[in-house]
Parts: sequence; structure tokens; C-alpha cells
Amino acid sequence: MTQTTDHGPALPQTPEPPVLVQGGRRAALMACLVRGATAAGLGLGALTVLVMMVWISSPYHDSGPRGALHVAASLWLLAHGTELVRSDTLYGTAAPVGLVPLLLVALPAWLIHRATRDALVPDGTGLRPTPSPRAAVCGVGLGYLLVGTAAAVYAAGGPIAPGALSAACRLPLVALGAAATGVWAANGRPVGPPPRRLPARLREPLLRAALPGSRVETAARAATAATAVLVGGGALLVATALVWHADATQDSFLHLARIWSGRLAVLLLGIALVPNAAVWAAAYGLGPGFALGTGATATPLALSGDPALPAFPLVAVVPAQGPGTPLNWSSVLVPVAAGLAVAVFGAARGDTVRRRDTAADALLAAAFCAVAVAVLAAAAGGPLGTGRLAEFGPVWWSAGAAALLWTAGIGVPGALVVREWRGRGTGLMAVVRARAAAEAPEPQPPLPAPVPAGATARAAPAGPTAPETVRKPTGRGTAPLRAPKAPAQAKALDVLDTLDAEAEPYDYLPPDGWTGRRTATESTPAAFPVTSVNSVDPARPWAAPPSPWPSAPSPARPPDRPEPAADGDRPES
Repeated sequence: MTQTTDHGPALPQTPEPPVLVQGGRRAALMACLVRGATAAGLGLGALTVLVMMVWISSPYHDSGPRGALHVAASLWLLAHGTELVRSDTLYGTAAPVGLVPLLLVALPAWLIHRATRDALVPDGTGLRPTPSPRAAVCGVGLGYLLVGTAAAVYAAGGPIAPGALSAACRLPLVALGAAATGVWAANGRPVGPPPRRLPARLREPLLRAALPGSRVETAARAATAATAVLVGGGALLVATALVWHADATQDSFLHLARIWSGRLAVLLLGIALVPNAAVWAAAYGLGPGFALGTGATATPLALSGDPALPAFPLVAVVPAQGPGTPLNWSSVLVPVAAGLAVAVFGAARGDTVRRRDTAADALLAAAFCAVAVAVLAAAAGGPLGTGRLAEFGPVWWSAGAAALLWTAGIGVPGALVVREWRGRGTGLMAVVRARAAAEAPEPQPPLPAPVPAGATARAAPAGPTAPETVRKPTGRGTAPLRAPKAPAQAKALDVLDTLDAEAEPYDYLPPDGWTGRRTATESTPAAFPVTSVNSVDPARPWAAPPSPWPSAPSPARPPDRPEPAADGDRPES
């Protein structure tokens, strides 16, 4: 025995509102602080693991693990542009180290950028409060700076200590700048209007610059392309020099470190300095060159002075002393290519603007490119010590001025030429299209499809283009000639429609009153007669009536036999 219960319809359940996190803005700010501290810990931990691996594999353990940790903290601060001070020198005086590997800067900048961007992305459930952009920048930056300050205090007692003033200026600049780019990426990378606090004289030009297709946007794209060409061309020059001086590079790499752990450290340092070498080579192609100490400068024309070259593989590719060769002079192709990039991208608005506006776009792009080159040159160089080692790399103001001269001198007239060429090409294409449209013949209607063999000839449809049916005599009568083929432009559907329009029902049946005899006047081949359905043979009343459907024709009889008599001539039995 079972007991059943009648359940009624289920009541509609209203969704419960999400439980909000207590604290609101304070909780969001604390989450940003944690994200910033986590980003700093990840970068510091990655460099610490790398340094500890090299220290463990090295046979020299004089400094101990504490010294390795000090070096890791100092390298992490160097990645933010902080200048280090080396105290254990041969002469007993402190030597600054300010040459920052640009590839090493990418690690902390990417971590801060990602932490800020993820803090502003909502989770979709509404359980986590989302901070404002200003709170995200301040929270992530403050959390990052707390860990950075602790690392700077810890590294101050090591053999390579960070400079206090340099750390106080460079570390917040990198942290807040990368956090601002994270906010911009989280909002979809917009180019919004300027703040309303600005005066009207500044706000109106900024509003015009933010419009799509404006002069500032065109110039920014052209400057980006020119800067990329300069840096990429510099990297190509470095790669060519490494291949050209392969023996000297290999000897420097092998003699600098005897064991595999030291060679690994040299290799990693060389990879981190590749962007610096690309910027140096770009400045070399621009003309001012770069400094190899306080008393030597390398330019395409000559290497003057007495260079203070440290033993390093990338330094082994520096040209020899004396005047330059045609191979050195060929490096000027890099700024020429950058000027052509400004010309092509600076004339992006085409002939829709005036010539002076195109020239102004190219000139503004050259100015932007010069600023970018000056910033890269300032970041790629720095001191490696005191005395002759106090200056290494390109001079930022001379590199920027040379970039302005090259890109403006080639880009401005080149942009005008590109503008005229594009306008000429557009007008020429319009003339060609108009002439082709005027000379094109009128489209002809497709010809009717050919009549199938054995079908009854019919009258052609009325119209000037309907062809007449032509017949030719044959042994069995007249057969229609095959109609000419339709032109290639006719579609298959048009041919099928023509066949359907010409076809009639029951085309295969013989005409009425046909007796079955073949005569010379008939134009269609012989076939069997069609008997009425209700007709009955009086001689054989028991026989079934014949089928109303035609049967297949019988094979042809030989000519010597007489033709059988028709039904009307058959004698009665």
C-alpha cells in the first residue's frame, strides 16, 4: 500500500538580491592595495628566483644568500629606472650605475597595468564593489609603493645600493604611469573630452584634437609609424653588426665568463639590453651617434676619441676607430625610411584637406616623433661609473633634434607628393570608369535554347531577336537544325526558363487522326497509333481494350519485306 500526495503547482520563486560586500568604497580601496602589493611581490619574486639560481650554480659564494637577496632587490629597483651605487670598487670610491635595461622595465610595468585593469573589471555578480578610476590608480599605486619602499630599505645595506633620491622619483613615476594605462585600457582605450576645469582657450583645441580623423590623430599615427621604423631599423643594424663581427662577439662572450652559470647571466643581461642597443643604433643612423665614454663618440662619419669599452658582447660590434666606410654610411637609410613613413601616414586624409593642412599634419608628426626619440634616448643611456665611464649612450636632445630634421625634411614634401599622387590616381580611375561605362555595349538578351531532336517544330516567339527554326532534309523527313549556342553571359536559370516556356503538355503523343502510315510529307518520325480507351475490336470482343499510353517503337523492318497493312485494310475473319 502506497500513500500518494497531490502536489499543487510550484509557487514562483523570486530571485534573492545579491549580498553586497560590507564597506563599499573602503573594501574596493583595500582590494586595490592588495592587488598593487601582489604585483610588486610577483616582480620581485621573479627576479629573486633568477638571481638565486645563478648564485647557487656559481662557485663563488663569498657574499652568501643575503648578498644575493640584496642584489635581487637592487635589480628590481633598477628595472624601475632607479640609479644604483656600487661601493666595492678598485679605487674605493662609489660608482653610479644608471644604464637601465629597457626590456627589464617591461615586467613591472605590465604587472601594474594588469593589476589596475583587473581591479576595474566587474565580476558580473555584483558581490564585489568596483572602485572609481581615481581610487584604482591611488590604491594600486600605494600598495605597490609600500613594497617598493621596503625593498629599497632592504637593498640599502648591500654592495649595490639604490640611490635614495633616484628611487623616490623613479619608483612612483613608473607605478602611477602604468596604473593610469591600466585604467585607460579598462575603459576601452577612449579618447574622451578634456576636463571641464580647463579654461575655454585650452579646452576647445583639445576637443578638436579628440575628434576622429583630426590632425592630432593623423599626426600621432604617423609619428608612431616613424618611431617604429627607427627602432626596428636600429635593431636590424644591431643584428647585421653582430653577424659581421661574429668572431669578436664570440670571443668577448667566452672570455667574460668561464662557467655556464656566468655565461647564462651574461646572456640574459645581453637580451635585456637589446632594446637599448636598438635605440643606440637608431641614434647612430640619425647622425649624432652615441657616446662611448666622456671622450669618444661613434657616428657614421667616424669614431673619434678614445672609447672606454667594457668587455661585453654588444660593445664588440662598435665600429673601429677612424673614418667611416660606405657600409657605415648606409645606416642613414633608417631615418630616410622613417621620413617616408611620415610622408605616407601624414597624407592619410588625402585631397579632402588643403595642401597646407597636409604639410601641417606631417610637420606635427615629425615633432611627435622627435619627442619620442628624445625620451627613448634618455632612457636607453646612462653612466656605468665615474670618470670616463660617466656617459654612455646617445644624447637625448641631439637625437631628438636629428629626428625632427630628418622626418620633417623628408616627410613634409613627401606628404605633399603622396597627396597629389593619390588625388591623381583617384581622378584617373574615375575617368577610366566613366569612359568604360560609355563605351560598353548594351547587354543582349540570351538566345533561346536548342530544340531537342524529334520534337515538333513550333513558331518562334514574337520579337526582333527570336530566331527562326531552320530545317534540313533527311532520309526520314526533315529535322530541325540545332540553334546557335547561347552567349557565355546567359545563366543556366535563363536557359531552363526558356525550355519551360516553349514546352507544351504531352509533346510526345502523335497528332490526332494519324493512321500509322509513314508518308514523305510528314516531318516527324513514325510512331505507333493511339487507340481510344473505349474502343473494342468487334472480331475479338473478349480481348482487353488497348492501353492508352504509347509503347516503345518497334525495330525497323528490312526493306525487302512488305509493309504490314493498316487496321482499316485488314480483311475480316
